Amino acid sequence: MAGPAVLLPVPGPHGTRDVRITSPDRILWPDLGLTKLDLARYLVDVGEAFTLANGDRPISLQRFPGGIDGEQYFSKNPPQGAPDFVRSVTVVYPSGRSHPQLVIDEPAAAVWAVQMNTLVFHPWASRAGNPDNPDQLRIDLDPQPGTDFFDAVPVARELRMVLAEAGLTAFVKTSGSRGLHIFAPIEPTHEFLHVRHAVIAAARELERRLPRTVTTSWWKEERGKRVFVDFNQANRDRTMAGAYSPRPLPQAPVSCPLAWSELAHVAPGDFTIVTVPERLRRTGDPWADLQARPGTIDTLLGWWDRDLADGLGEMPFPPDFPKMPGEPPRVQPSRARKPG
Repeated sequence: MAGPAVLLPVPGPHGTRDVRITSPDRILWPDLGLTKLDLARYLVDVGEAFTLANGDRPISLQRFPGGIDGEQYFSKNPPQGAPDFVRSVTVVYPSGRSHPQLVIDEPAAAVWAVQMNTLVFHPWASRAGNPDNPDQLRIDLDPQPGTDFFDAVPVARELRMVLAEAGLTAFVKTSGSRGLHIFAPIEPTHEFLHVRHAVIAAARELERRLPRTVTTSWWKEERGKRVFVDFNQANRDRTMAGAYSPRPLPQAPVSCPLAWSELAHVAPGDFTIVTVPERLRRTGDPWADLQARPGTIDTLLGWWDRDLADGLGEMPFPPDFPKMPGEPPRVQPSRARKPG
């Protein structure tokens, strides 16, 4: 039997708002006994840093009405009954269709999303006022079977140097699972396809430097025991779990921003909805000034043009995307028709 509703005070830039949490005792993480109210309180505790990282962006909600082991679905439309402090912005999807998406401007909006059974927050790489032009270049380092988080650490360090050579300042966070996310602030002067090409250029350069440990192969059968640089996360309407967002895994991990100096001393399990609030109070937010010094992707686009001249063309797009200009066939290599 669910407990009675709770009014949870949520401080924010417009004062404190009371957000109603129904079924506060509903268990979300069974292994730890963590509840819907525990998640809401976590968002209060990290609210300022969470909003700085994820606010003012179109955002998709990954909702779990029955906890992490139950049904889940993505909600791109603003849920019905949104309070007046929650807004939306119209975005264009790869299909060309336009639709409104939720925007979070203050911690109370994130807590209200928890009331609507949200567990994971997926913000776009662009701002609500300019949704077509990303202001963040994002790269997902995804360890493949046979590798793990600790294999991704040296790859992330090398990627930091690659981006620095391109004039960009890299920031790092755990994915909340086995990988790492690298973000670099950029000026919002190019649309998603150009930013994707910049990511591919950086990924190819990284692969050239670390061919034994890094792969850009889209097809899983070709990746081997390497860290995959998931360039397709740079596409329009492709998102990663946001900074300080929880993940639907047994120990309630969080996608947690790090200082680069921490990479040698941490493990993904160190950062959960139980531990991260105290970490923030103790060490502050490593991403507080992420957007302070945006760079440009001009150098990376120069690398893209160089690779094009060398015969390296477009890479595959996600299967739900329309066929894109210059894209290679969407056929698994082992199933491709052999010549002759």
